[in-house]
Amino acid sequence: MQIVLDWLKANRPDVMCLQETKVVDQDFPLQPLADAGYHVTFRGMKGYNGVATLTLQKPERVVHGFHEGPDSEDFRLLQTQVNGITVINTYVPQGFLIDSPKYQYKLEWYKRLQKYFDKILKPNVPAVWLGDVNVAPSPLDVHSPEKHLKHVCYHEDAKKAYEETIKGRFIDVFRAKYPDRIQYTFWDFFSNSFATNKGWRIDHILATPILAKRCTAVDVDLTPRRAPSPSDHTVIWAEFSD
Repeated sequence: MQIVLDWLKANRPDVMCLQETKVVDQDFPLQPLADAGYHVTFRGMKGYNGVATLTLQKPERVVHGFHEGPDSEDFRLLQTQVNGITVINTYVPQGFLIDSPKYQYKLEWYKRLQKYFDKILKPNVPAVWLGDVNVAPSPLDVHSPEKHLKHVCYHEDAKKAYEETIKGRFIDVFRAKYPDRIQYTFWDFFSNSFATNKGWRIDHILATPILAKRCTAVDVDLTPRRAPSPSDHTVIWAEFSD
């Protein structure tokens, strides 16, 4: 939590989205974030999943999950509308192994996401989709890509599902600005991977075309990953003009 509070204080973003919070709602650390000046919407569960969206302005609308009721996936997907912009915060299933039911669930989750976007997105209305999507889209986005062809975050079916989800809907603002740059957002805690930069770019900020045109800056901040007791992910951020 301190890493998040420090980043908020140093950067004062209008919106910050968190994934894999791993905490039930009654134990969510709401007060420190509220004291920092943020409105907070969240859903979570003990030890797994969880999403939270922090906004300086009070949200105009909040929708938890794909839909109301059972199997809504409200601990993986959170839609917040702020200043006329729809922000979709997601923690996409990781998939475990390609021959497991969890991987098939991941692929089906992407199909649900495509239908969800087709339902909520409107022409000429700006929207952002962001979060841990658990896909490295290209060889630039994972170290030693030839070794990860059967990894659930780089397998051809996962990449295809991701590409079908963004096609005609969103633009990856980081890759649009840096078409050839190698920059990861995730490094596991094994084999000294952060020090040797053996990472993955699986955290993304994607904008609808009308909003992507207004992206003035985007980058990855390594400071949180260098902090004591860090997450294995770090912060990706983007700025958009009014």
